[in-house]
Amino acid sequence: MFLLLFSTSLDFVTGIKIHSAEKETTKKCWFWLSICINLGFLGVFKYYNFFASSFADSLSALGIHVNLWTLNVILPVGISFYTFHGLSYVIDIYKNKIRPERNFINYAVFVSFFPLLVAGPIERATHLLPQLIKKREFDYSKAVDGMRQILWGLFKKIVVADNCAECVNQIFKSYQIQSGSMLLLGAVFFSFQIYSDFSGYSDIAIGTAKLFGIDLLRNFAFPYFSRDIAEFWRRWHISLTTWLRDYLYIPLGGSRGTRVKVIRNTLIIFLVSGFWHGANWTFIAWGGFHVILFLPLLLFKKNRKNIVIVATERSLPNIREFFQILSTFLLVAIGWVFFRSETITQAMEYIKKIFQFNSNYFETSTFLNNGSLSKFTILFSVLSIIVLIMTEWTQRLKAHGLDISGKKGRKVANLYYIVPVNLCLSGRIICFYIFSILGHEKILNIHSVFPGNYYFPVFTYHLCHRSWIKKVGIWELKRME
Repeated sequence: MFLLLFSTSLDFVTGIKIHSAEKETTKKCWFWLSICINLGFLGVFKYYNFFASSFADSLSALGIHVNLWTLNVILPVGISFYTFHGLSYVIDIYKNKIRPERNFINYAVFVSFFPLLVAGPIERATHLLPQLIKKREFDYSKAVDGMRQILWGLFKKIVVADNCAECVNQIFKSYQIQSGSMLLLGAVFFSFQIYSDFSGYSDIAIGTAKLFGIDLLRNFAFPYFSRDIAEFWRRWHISLTTWLRDYLYIPLGGSRGTRVKVIRNTLIIFLVSGFWHGANWTFIAWGGFHVILFLPLLLFKKNRKNIVIVATERSLPNIREFFQILSTFLLVAIGWVFFRSETITQAMEYIKKIFQFNSNYFETSTFLNNGSLSKFTILFSVLSIIVLIMTEWTQRLKAHGLDISGKKGRKVANLYYIVPVNLCLSGRIICFYIFSILGHEKILNIHSVFPGNYYFPVFTYHLCHRSWIKKVGIWELKRME
């Protein structure tokens, strides 16, 4: 809390000083003061132990053994996100793109707006601050869409990600004795786990902000439907990739200049992206892996070949597009092995075993007969992934999986009965969305069967279905208290 308050106060004062400075040297001093302190805090709390242990290991390899002091502190929540918020704000003022905010409360809300503080999206002052300053009125249509997006985010996080995580943990824990097919399945499960986890939280954050009349930046645009790696990165973690593009890649020269500089800039941007996600060599290796995949497209000027989402005017992709999507996904899934593994050695062994085709490649008994993991969890994970893919493919031209705006949007309303059933079966949130079938009196008694918090699902259901609000509304909520 103190760190967040100090960082917010520093950037607030720095922005005003930069704007009011008459001399360029004074402006640069304030600018670099903010940059160094912000990156210093991030480096100490998030990366100091990594650099210290890596340095000690390097010396040990040379026969020099040292015991370096390390920090034994919990990483401050959201430090990567609010640091980038503050940096973009100061940089934009320094480049005369925006004027500094004179109201500390408004700026503090921009930095620590609660829906995006923990896991993004990474906002810009040019986009969010004007929305916080102007007077807002409750927009019912936006609130309804926000609740739908929250519901879809919960489905991805609770149903898909949490169930896939159980399978992934078991496979990666015992990868030495698993067959190649099961290791490939583990990589695929983790691909959907990390996507559903991260994008699910983003959907919840964006949907929550809509309840306050605020539009946050879109963070994911159905990346697993990408036809090449360049398109994948335009659709994955959009707020981070665009931030790195605008504040690091372009200032370094971007794709202009000599081929050597282009390769250097691309290498830096991907390694920083990997390092931003975590303090481990595996994240850097993950970034390096994507450099290898991305550079050929950039050097042959094919990185902007696929700009529009696939099959915009067709129900299904053609054969060529299908194999492009499949191959891109498999490459991304292989890369996720580095992201999930604890060491680079473990990741390399895992990937090596995937491509060791032998008589036991399709052996599944080691995994399926494990008593700590039920076959129902595996089957349910597969079914939930199928629902996810089908829904997002249907909605690939929309903002999220339950966006039913437009003339054809009402067809997606049937998905409300798919998402609730999965929520109910997952055993984590009570699914009261089936009261249109059970009736209201039975709903009041189902709480004894499925433990958990049902107030939010009830409110979501009513808000997503306008006619029910008029019929039941707050009266029924009071009955359930």
